[in-house]
Amino acid sequence: MSRPTLLALQILVAVVCIVLWQVLSTVPVFGKILLPPFFFSNPFDVFSQIVKWFSSGVIWKHLGITLTESILAFVIGSAGGVLVGFWFARQPLVAAVFDPYVKMVNALPRVVLAPIFALWLGLGIWSKVALGVTLVFFIVFFNVYQGVKEVSRTVLDNGRMLGMSERQLMRHVYWPSALSWMFSSLHTSVGFAVVGAVVGEYLGSAAGLGYLIQQAEGVFDVAGVFAGMFVLSAFVILIDYGVTLVERRLLVWRPTASDGRG
Repeated sequence: MSRPTLLALQILVAVVCIVLWQVLSTVPVFGKILLPPFFFSNPFDVFSQIVKWFSSGVIWKHLGITLTESILAFVIGSAGGVLVGFWFARQPLVAAVFDPYVKMVNALPRVVLAPIFALWLGLGIWSKVALGVTLVFFIVFFNVYQGVKEVSRTVLDNGRMLGMSERQLMRHVYWPSALSWMFSSLHTSVGFAVVGAVVGEYLGSAAGLGYLIQQAEGVFDVAGVFAGMFVLSAFVILIDYGVTLVERRLLVWRPTASDGRG
């Protein structure tokens, strides 16, 4: 399927969902509106709220703060996950010693950690960044660890037979093996970095998209809540697209699905 066709189908799905939402929230079916506006609002009101935010400029400050928190959480969490994942994969003894502690920390509910980070780091951006890092780190860590462990034994033995040093093996064998796993985790981590920032803002802040959503929810402004979620979704898609561009640049050697067809 060509990319324009795929994009057209994706847009069609969005249009159908929005039209259904508008119809079910405004047109009575058998004498009853199936999606009461008080609880579900409607696309027109949500779109009007988004336009109002952007036209007045009020959204830019909040969007900038959430963007900063999300990018910092994404970069710090991803870098830490890659480094520790490589280290654990190349040092089996270290991995065995720390394995129960990694699993224990990963099992902690992040919502419980949010007020602790707020207590330690205050209500500024760093408590939100810390929460996002805890979400991103483990996703990247486990994928990179598995990617390095999954290196083909044949390729590794052949490299050693050719006299490759450990540095050369890391660059030409381990790193390419881990890249596919790493980028798979990065696409997931983008959303979690934003979730960490927004949840932290929701629980305690004076600015950010999470703050906007929390304020709208506090006055039963359902349109404002949905508007915040739509802006957030578009925000995540844009960051994910950036990750995709980097992935295409670094994984140019990887064959596409169509390459294997006769």
